[in-house]
Amino acid sequence: MGPTGSPTHVNVRNASNHPLWSNTALLVCLAGLTVMAHLLHGGGYGFHRDELATLDDARHLDWGYVAYPPLTPFFARLSLAVFGTSLAGFRFFASLAQATAVVLTGLMARELRGGRVAQLLAAAAAIPFCLASGALMQYVAFDYLWWVAAAYFTIRLLKSDDPRWWIAIGATFGLGMLTKYGILFLGPGLALGLLLTTKRRYYASKWLWFGVAVSLLIWLPNLIWQIQHHFISLEFLKNIHERDVRIGRTKDFLPDQLKLTLLATPLWLAGLYRHLVSREGRLFRVLGWMYVIPLLLFIVAKGRGYYLAGAYPMLYAAGAVRFEQWTAPLVRGWRLALRVLAFAALTADIVLAALITLPIARLNSPLWSFAIENNGDLVEELNWPDLAQTVAHIRDSLPADDRSRFGVLAANYGEAGAINLYGPQFGLPPAISGINSFWQRGYGSTPPGVLIVLGFSERFRTSNFASCQLAAQTPNPYNVMNEETKDHPDIFICRGLRQPWPEFWKDFRYFG
Repeated sequence: MGPTGSPTHVNVRNASNHPLWSNTALLVCLAGLTVMAHLLHGGGYGFHRDELATLDDARHLDWGYVAYPPLTPFFARLSLAVFGTSLAGFRFFASLAQATAVVLTGLMARELRGGRVAQLLAAAAAIPFCLASGALMQYVAFDYLWWVAAAYFTIRLLKSDDPRWWIAIGATFGLGMLTKYGILFLGPGLALGLLLTTKRRYYASKWLWFGVAVSLLIWLPNLIWQIQHHFISLEFLKNIHERDVRIGRTKDFLPDQLKLTLLATPLWLAGLYRHLVSREGRLFRVLGWMYVIPLLLFIVAKGRGYYLAGAYPMLYAAGAVRFEQWTAPLVRGWRLALRVLAFAALTADIVLAALITLPIARLNSPLWSFAIENNGDLVEELNWPDLAQTVAHIRDSLPADDRSRFGVLAANYGEAGAINLYGPQFGLPPAISGINSFWQRGYGSTPPGVLIVLGFSERFRTSNFASCQLAAQTPNPYNVMNEETKDHPDIFICRGLRQPWPEFWKDFRYFG
């Protein structure tokens, strides 16, 4: 007993209600650990070839790019301004976006009347994709966030019946359109979900149309850019989609959903059942359609597996609430055992995701072999500084007259981005390339007479140059096979462009 006769344990109970121990604070801490994991390990290997393209676009800010809308290069530019060319710093905003999505996943469980167990369980289910997507500075991380935010704001709308939430929903769709046009697949899910439920009355609300106007207003600068550039991104997307279908990247869309969700699969299936079938989920039927309709659209359109990733957190949240409610009446021993088992399964997912997505394995170790077998992106993070140095050595071997009029012609955006990032320290000029947005930057005011050529086929070289000689091969100091070292390792010195540069350039644009 305390001095006033009250039990001394009352302070402990009061401490449990402290803001630092609130459910939201725990969610933020859990998400913060993922950011710390990325900061600690994010600089393990090197820039991925896709990141090199994003980094180069970030140095040329615009309202649009051939391969994607402008928001991801904007965050990349912000990273460069804050962190310089630090690799871990460059990936910071991607990891922060994913951490925010983890918090929103837990908050969705709260809005669905879930307690601490449900909120933490839902957030834990979202962490594996958070680790995977936050490991690279790509539009995937931000696109995923807008899908999750749209679902969260939709839950707030349905629960409160306050139509002003349409403004927030519209803003997330607008930001999504500034990130990746894939959010257009979520729109029909929301629109038809309203029509297929009792929520069709929202179509008569002025706030819904205000939300539509907000989304269009946010997207407008990119739309104007697309009009000015003859909707070049549609041509790009058509080419990339045809390539993906041709090489089989879309054939396993449904099995890929199980790979995305791993041991959290029972959780999202329970969430889908709750939203679409169960009595307690009838208020949120729209969310079930926001999963089913994009799923069907991606199957018909032959999308890649990860395109649907942003639709799972709202199902994790509902499944976690259902699990918490199902275990609540059980005797304490069974309840504790089942909940520990659920968290253990999700922890296994998190560990597996970390091992195959974070750059933590020692090169050529057994763990490295396991990681690259399950994540081919890792091998594309190596050798880029060595490539720029090799090109500099080739430049130094040229006669003085050739050195004064040489250029670097790169076939893909990894090579071009690497030359532009690492080349200045060796005195190399900006790379010349016809791929994506690099084509728009041209070939310089003084066309080069001698070219160091990277990545092009023999057919391209013989049809476009009078002579080409092998100068070197792409360096491979770590003995790791990737696109550069396996598919096109030879580097050439080429002379005598067969067409005038303006004529050559006119037909040089291509996509990748």
